[in-house]
Amino acid sequence: MDSNKRIAKIVGILFITATVTSSLSIWMTEPILEATNSLKAFSDQSGQISLAAILMLIDAIAVAFIAIWLFPILKKKSEPLALGYVGMRIMEGILFIAYVAVLLTVLFMSNESSASNVQDLSTFKATSRSFLILAEWLFDIGLGVVFAISAIILNYMLFRFALVPKWLSVWGFVGALITMSIVLLKFYAIQVTEALDFVIGIQEMVFAVWLIVKGFNESALVPEQVDTARSA
Repeated sequence: MDSNKRIAKIVGILFITATVTSSLSIWMTEPILEATNSLKAFSDQSGQISLAAILMLIDAIAVAFIAIWLFPILKKKSEPLALGYVGMRIMEGILFIAYVAVLLTVLFMSNESSASNVQDLSTFKATSRSFLILAEWLFDIGLGVVFAISAIILNYMLFRFALVPKWLSVWGFVGALITMSIVLLKFYAIQVTEALDFVIGIQEMVFAVWLIVKGFNESALVPEQVDTARSA
């Protein structure tokens, strides 16, 4: 039982790490990404972009390790779903790493365009704009699709096997559906307030604290007893 509590605490800390680092990274990059002259904005705020990239890399590593640490717990209930969860979270981490690589590419381009004193920056601007569109797609797919699917799998298992209170898993399930809907609607040029992302964000923090303080429902993790008399 001690190992289950240890896993719960580590996973809770990783959830907090992932949420804090990703939130800070988004907060730091959002005004730069929305700037009219993205090349100049990247060049002027190169240090901020670099720090935001490091934070997002930490987030990418944290989300993958959340699934890896949870696997022994979830495997006891359903190995296919547990593997699906691990796969989704690793894919999410890969997409965020790709997102960071694209941002750093634009940062490199902005520094090059400033240093070379190019008279006609139209090519640089067009290319950087294309990269930023790619970055937005990578982030939206990573957060709104892959992350949402992983959250749906996790919270279904938490609910189905009573690993945490049902109200907490239902909250996470609904929050994941909301986040996925926000991104999918964006693909159809339908804008929905991103403040709704806080539904899953707050749930993950409550879930993390619950794991650190309470852990998983130990009775749900007790192996089912085999009726030896009947089997004989």
